[in-house]
Amino acid sequence: MILRGAFTALSTPFKDGAVDETTYRDFIEWQIDQGIDGLVPCGTTGEAATLSHEEQGRIIRICVDQVRRRVPVIAGAGSNSTREAVELTRLAREAGADATLQITPYYNKPTPEGLIAHFKAIAAEVDIPMVIYNVPGRTGLNLLPKDLKRIVDAVPQAIAVKEATGNMCQAAEVIEHCGKRFQLLSGDDFTVLPLLAVGGQGVISVISNIMPKAMSDMCRLFMEKDHEGALNLSLKMAPVNRAMFMETNPIPVKTSLNLMGIFPRAEFRLPIVPLREENVPRLEGVLKEAGLV
Repeated sequence: MILRGAFTALSTPFKDGAVDETTYRDFIEWQIDQGIDGLVPCGTTGEAATLSHEEQGRIIRICVDQVRRRVPVIAGAGSNSTREAVELTRLAREAGADATLQITPYYNKPTPEGLIAHFKAIAAEVDIPMVIYNVPGRTGLNLLPKDLKRIVDAVPQAIAVKEATGNMCQAAEVIEHCGKRFQLLSGDDFTVLPLLAVGGQGVISVISNIMPKAMSDMCRLFMEKDHEGALNLSLKMAPVNRAMFMETNPIPVKTSLNLMGIFPRAEFRLPIVPLREENVPRLEGVLKEAGLV
């Protein structure tokens, strides 16, 4: 399975505490119309941590149904409990996802041997390609390239990594250790362009929720060796990138979708709360400057 370009870590719209299916379907269609290369339901940006298993399965099914095989769907299915990750991975496969996104177990902080055992156990129960998600800022654990290679060697289903450390030395070492056939995706919108330069294939992105064409075009232009064009798009997105993290993701991006009229409301689930009032005009100013509102 080849993963290349920009994949949106989809925000999940809610209405009165429930998933807003109509808005979600319209949002997916808009993403595809804008030229996105793939979609990732039920990730961090999709508030997966507060979804029930039933909701998670339903959201993935909605996404797969709406996409109709036009782009790949990588479904978030990770957990710090191996048993729960197996259950979520099974839900994703039954829903028709093309692959799953598997976070390194958070809070537990397993040893490298524990990580290998975790991913092997998932793969043994459910045969579906997996993208391993390394995000130390949320998990408290950094999956080093030498240990990632051990996982890749032991788990054939592991086809890619979402590398969200922002560390280009570490990103380059992923290719060095795991080989050029192993797929390196950015999980950090600030460093997509340099990651492509060290051998990356694309990005699982937050900002592509609101700027899917720009992020997809940037990846495409770089791969077509139009480095100046790619740099210009990177610079255009830079202030918006900063705004997307003025508070905890997904607060700013979901608020932006509401300000842009794509989501009818910016509704969250506790413990995530709305953007602070004093930050709303600041965010709106950045969006206006970028021509998004």
